[in-house]
Amino acid sequence: MLAFIARRIVYMLVTLVAISVMTFFIIQLPPGDYVTAMVAQLNLQGTTVDPAEMAALRARYGLDDPLPVQYWKWISNIVFAGDFGFSLQWRRPVADLLWNRLGLTFVLALVTLLFIWAISLPIGIYTAVRKNTVGDYLATFIGVIGLAIPNFLFALVLMYISFKYFDTGIGGLFSPEYENAPWSLGKLLDLGSHLIIPTIVLGTSGTAALIRILRANLLDELAKPYVTTARAYGVSERKLLLKYPVRVALNPFISTVGWVLPTLVSGATITAVVLNLPMTGPLLLQALISQDMYLAGSFIMMLSALTVVGTLLSDLLLAWLDPRIRYT
Repeated sequence: MLAFIARRIVYMLVTLVAISVMTFFIIQLPPGDYVTAMVAQLNLQGTTVDPAEMAALRARYGLDDPLPVQYWKWISNIVFAGDFGFSLQWRRPVADLLWNRLGLTFVLALVTLLFIWAISLPIGIYTAVRKNTVGDYLATFIGVIGLAIPNFLFALVLMYISFKYFDTGIGGLFSPEYENAPWSLGKLLDLGSHLIIPTIVLGTSGTAALIRILRANLLDELAKPYVTTARAYGVSERKLLLKYPVRVALNPFISTVGWVLPTLVSGATITAVVLNLPMTGPLLLQALISQDMYLAGSFIMMLSALTVVGTLLSDLLLAWLDPRIRYT
């Protein structure tokens, strides 16, 4: 087991280094830089920028240095000093913008992941055990609807219902009186009440997908000879179901840690815009459009790190759940 953990950690570190290199150079692929984009925007507004000022800005932020030099400055500051750089667009340290958005985004992603597991696990088991019953057909129908409806459309429908019939809004993660207030029990409870709708919106498609995956895997396990043998030995259905087939069929649930968290963090940009959520997606989109390299690169690095760390956690949990995986 220790060799398995060490091997996975080495893979994780190598992957993060490769991701950092690719992230930096991909961001640099579009022509020009942030100063060029800013000057073009000012020219459209009728403002003329002195070339000397442009050169001074490039020199100040090291935009004229060779790309390997820029990359080393960026990654070494992150690793050794915890300095993610300075956002040219927001005129603020990237770390302030990063942690403000990433903390709430991670909380929402974790709550959504727990919601997905809590709903899909019992329904998936029920639909497999009660195959071809009314409950199975109903769960299948609801699952198809959940997969088919885009999250942003579902969010718009819930916003309309909330405003029309309950005279309340569901945008944002805090009420106006708690928006800039220090953390307290009241603010925590307010956050919890505002997390309900985003959690349902973001977790619908993932829940529907996992129900189908668990149902298919569990049906496959229930048809295997060891289940028939256990029944012949008189093992109760409840004990048989939970101890053997469900345990094997849970592998897809554990493996979702590797992709659900980064998907919720980065893939809910449109939903975050619709619900006015202070998540990373809209800010990352703005940074990419304006070629704010330090901000965009830091966000992409953190999202990639979430993916890699999530994959490591899922690998370790899978190895604990299924000993066969330790030898892969």
